[in-house]
Amino acid sequence: MHFTSEQRLDDGVLERAFILGDVPGILWTPASAAVSASVPLILLGHPPLGLAKMYPRLVGRALSAAAEGFATATIELPGSGDRPRVPALEQARAELRRLMQAGEPVGDDIVDALVMPLVDTAVPEWQATLDALLALPEIDGPVGYSGGVISIGIRLAVAEPRIVAAGLFAGSLVPRAMFEEARQVTIPLHVLLQWDDEGNDRQASLDLFDAFSSKEKTLHANMGGHTGVPQSAGDDAARFFTRHLSGEERRSRR
Repeated sequence: MHFTSEQRLDDGVLERAFILGDVPGILWTPASAAVSASVPLILLGHPPLGLAKMYPRLVGRALSAAAEGFATATIELPGSGDRPRVPALEQARAELRRLMQAGEPVGDDIVDALVMPLVDTAVPEWQATLDALLALPEIDGPVGYSGGVISIGIRLAVAEPRIVAAGLFAGSLVPRAMFEEARQVTIPLHVLLQWDDEGNDRQASLDLFDAFSSKEKTLHANMGGHTGVPQSAGDDAARFFTRHLSGEERRSRR
């Protein structure tokens, strides 16, 4: 991991851009993070729209997490931002746009082509990033995952034992194979669903939530469309991570 830039944000939060191999990312650490007082980590997931476009929302989430004493990090997804285009993904996205504009149903083959290559590539990159981040003296875990793409969160929850809790953003473009993986998820989950999300099939999101095997799983459904997430939803998620990554929950793991 090579840090390429750094700046101080509000409340002394340190933002550092990095490159790991050919994958760019950003790490935010609170002012409280130090070798003598290392902090837990939350991985910030996001849709494949590019870090530059997602930055305002990501930095807002990072600052909120830092206020709770957590470091956060994110990486550029395959085929997004300045990373090389992935022809198969580009073709699948173009077909998805065509179907949605035409009001036609999106078949399982398109969902698979759109999501599975992303999951198969991004999850090992996330794991390599996690290796590098946990080698830093100011970060020691435990680790949470927050956000989307929900299929990436599902795969990470199954494959990565260092992730002990996840806050997921519900979405319906989930391959059928991921429902089987969801049945293997046992960590605590906090799932956010926008009830009137114009791009999601509500019933598919509910079916996916039902598939998770976690003994502790909570579904927070709010009225409104995709961009209408209320501030209270963020507050609920913050309390979820505070409960599982710090305090008594954290001390009990030591």
